Amino acid sequence: MSSLWTPGGEHPVEPESNERAQEPFNDFADTDLSPEDQERAKALAHEMAAVQKQLAETPAEVVISNHLMGFFELGAIHLSQEPPNLESASVAIDAMGSVVERLKGRLGEGEATLLDALNQIRLAYVAARKNTHNSSNEPTTPDVEGNGP
Repeated sequence: MSSLWTPGGEHPVEPESNERAQEPFNDFADTDLSPEDQERAKALAHEMAAVQKQLAETPAEVVISNHLMGFFELGAIHLSQEPPNLESASVAIDAMGSVVERLKGRLGEGEATLLDALNQIRLAYVAARKNTHNSSNEPTTPDVEGNGP
């Protein structure tokens, strides 16, 4: 038997029976839900269990790659605004870059595509930043060596 700590103290936790573990959220009788809502809740619980099973069967690098492309798309959306939202784009691009670069060699078949996408979105960011500075007619600051922008 194990226990669960809460601010109110430790509480014993009984392991679930196999029958209950196989049937998630099966007991809605103690709730205030109508019979129709109980059926909807059961259907949703079954759907969630199926999604969780499918996710557990999917290699982690596939799921991570999918999320990384979401960062790419988020960066692209912010860059496509008028004017571009460079700060938000930078966060999305940096997040993508951090994960891709940290997991280099571990992202599976899609790694080359991810690296290419990262390079493309970084180039798009630089171009958007340059266009924003050029169109704002603000004086630009020289680079570290004093050679201008």
